[in-house]
Amino acid sequence: MIQKLDFNQERNTDKNIKLIWNQFDDLYLQRLRKVSNLEDLISLRMSEIERVREVTSFVHNLWDHNGDNEPQKNDPISIIQEALNGKNFRCVEYSSVLSSCLNAIDIPSRLVALKTKDCETRAYGAGHVVVEAYLKGKEKWVMIDPQWNIITMMNGIPLNAVEFQESIYQQKEITEFSNIKTEYFNWIHPYLYYFTVDIDNRVGVHKEETHNEYKQIMLVPNGAKEPKLFQRRFPIKNVYYTNHIHLFYQQPIL
Repeated sequence: MIQKLDFNQERNTDKNIKLIWNQFDDLYLQRLRKVSNLEDLISLRMSEIERVREVTSFVHNLWDHNGDNEPQKNDPISIIQEALNGKNFRCVEYSSVLSSCLNAIDIPSRLVALKTKDCETRAYGAGHVVVEAYLKGKEKWVMIDPQWNIITMMNGIPLNAVEFQESIYQQKEITEFSNIKTEYFNWIHPYLYYFTVDIDNRVGVHKEETHNEYKQIMLVPNGAKEPKLFQRRFPIKNVYYTNHIHLFYQQPIL
């Protein structure tokens, strides 16, 4: 059953947490642009959403999905190199590579870890990872699922993950670039309950480890439990829980 989710709509009432991204000219992103031939893939004549579509299709076609195979290294360039040698990977790797590639073409993007309502007690398959990209021209986040090659749209309007969940709940007709089918709606909706993003979204840089600091933000529906465990055995730590949707969807400052 698809559940209606409510969130706190107040502004400036939650903890002042600012998300961090690579700068466009960071050396790692420069290398990623060359390895992926991103400058040949897109053109200045394309709109933001057209660029997102091209890069999403590129990443989607790098390998076939394998939900059990992990890369030797977790950075996007290494994942791409392994994929070119015939390796197949999970939703995590699809989204990691896509997010970084979009950041490399100056479209701020982040991984979003989705979790089911029963993510604490379900033994397997309680999570899925997608991407959200910030479209500067529309001042709006859009959810992208590179595993499925899907960009979530409704009547030409980009939808973030929470808006997409709401559209499924309301059974609205979805118009999109990637031909979303009923199969995807039925598959994805259980994962659209808890939404988690990293505070530090940089790649290719050393991140200082500090104990007892927040590393992630989890958006929790009003009245819902704050999960402390994932799939019965993985503790959820260093997470700032919030039901304030404007904190979660703050405009990126680069």
